[in-house]
Amino acid sequence: MEINQPATDWFVRWLFLKILGLIYFIAFVSLELQITGLIGSNGILPAIDFLRTTWEHFGLKSYWLVPTIFWLNVSDTFLQMVPLAGAILSLLLIFGFARKAILMLLFLAYLSLVSAGQDFMAFQWDLLLLETGFLAIFASSSSTAITWLFRWLLFRLMFLSGAVKLLSGDPTWRNLTALEFHYETQPLPTVIGWYVYQLPAWFHRVSVLLMFFIELVVPFLFFVPRPRRLRFFAATATLLLQLLIFLTGNFGFFNLLTMVLCLFLFDDASLHRVLPRRLIQKISQTSAQQKESSASHPIVIMLAVVIIFISGFQLFGIFSGYVPSPVRIVLNGVAPFHIVNTYGLFAVITTTRPEIIIEGSNDGQTWLAYEFKYKPGAVQRPPLQVAPHQPRLDWQMWFAALDDNSSQPWFENFMLRLQQGSPEVLALLEHNPFPNAPPRYVRAWPYKYNFTDFTTLNAEGTWWRRERIGLYFPRPVLSLNERESRRTW
Repeated sequence: MEINQPATDWFVRWLFLKILGLIYFIAFVSLELQITGLIGSNGILPAIDFLRTTWEHFGLKSYWLVPTIFWLNVSDTFLQMVPLAGAILSLLLIFGFARKAILMLLFLAYLSLVSAGQDFMAFQWDLLLLETGFLAIFASSSSTAITWLFRWLLFRLMFLSGAVKLLSGDPTWRNLTALEFHYETQPLPTVIGWYVYQLPAWFHRVSVLLMFFIELVVPFLFFVPRPRRLRFFAATATLLLQLLIFLTGNFGFFNLLTMVLCLFLFDDASLHRVLPRRLIQKISQTSAQQKESSASHPIVIMLAVVIIFISGFQLFGIFSGYVPSPVRIVLNGVAPFHIVNTYGLFAVITTTRPEIIIEGSNDGQTWLAYEFKYKPGAVQRPPLQVAPHQPRLDWQMWFAALDDNSSQPWFENFMLRLQQGSPEVLALLEHNPFPNAPPRYVRAWPYKYNFTDFTTLNAEGTWWRRERIGLYFPRPVLSLNERESRRTW
């Protein structure tokens, strides 16, 4: 039976902004804990070097290509102040202070961090937070177009996540075996993922089929006006998938952000079954009274037209491989601001897990290993649940292991910082085997890692087994002066 109440969504928007504030808070605090080690002056990829080089190449155009407040000040203190200010603004959003102004500042603060963060801020959930945060600025508008724009964003996110898996031609997706590898080979496995990995092959293949159904078929139900139960079913299926991904993988705040977007598939009337009706009515009435004037409607309509235009051509380009040159110029022009993005995780599944172990030595004979906080290292340590926090160095180490170090320029910088004993970089690690002085030499070995099984875990207490497969970082580490003289941009 349909819920016989007006399909308003003022409470939905109110609740969305509260949870979005929480996600912003998580994102900023997570960065606050890492930022100087990642892009500080003694970090792996100093933002000051990046901005200086960008300016040398592009001049005034740099302000558009790299939109960041750090053009004003890129000191370590200021780098830390921006995520701290973002965390405070997030709390103000949660408590309902000056929502529109706060949302604008949050967007600008996070855009500044993404623009200056280089490799460490290039994740799809960073872009998703920017796109969501930009739309949220207009969430208080009485125009229903905003609700539809959020649904369109969720549609693109989910549908493209399924489409890229098939468009990539990866055989593991097409023969339904991808999840037989994924839990073991994903960037930061979880202990729940270890247990799910032990389940039989038929379970993983059925899981792939259900995932494709939720990602490729269910998103079309996001736009069904009646019966609303179809839309509610789509929301429930998407929420369940995201919850399972959250439990079995460490993808930062990505799953939480996707789940909060599902709120726009509901309405106030539908939520009275799970939340107090008086609360919903009170918030809905208050929000409706505080809504923007109808003068804002043309702005929202123009916004919708721009977003549909950009995202439409992005979709066309993904499926056809062609975008007209004039349109490509427009897409490239707005790209630095990340207000409309393309999505799609794990288009190709890795079927083996290389893992890099870094060691240091003072005599070239005795080598001691550095231990990371979250990525696999010691075989006795279980996989850890770390999301919604994202340890960005640990994540980058996964990418580095999949490729030769020559294609990961940040990796050489990382090794140099270890050899220098940078406190900011060492703070990103769990264990520094050289607490008194940095080592004279550093090297990196690639290992092949595999999950153990129940028998091995019970007998030996190990969650992983590993074997060394070669030397990853064989070159002598250059001094800073030598590196600067050989650097090419």
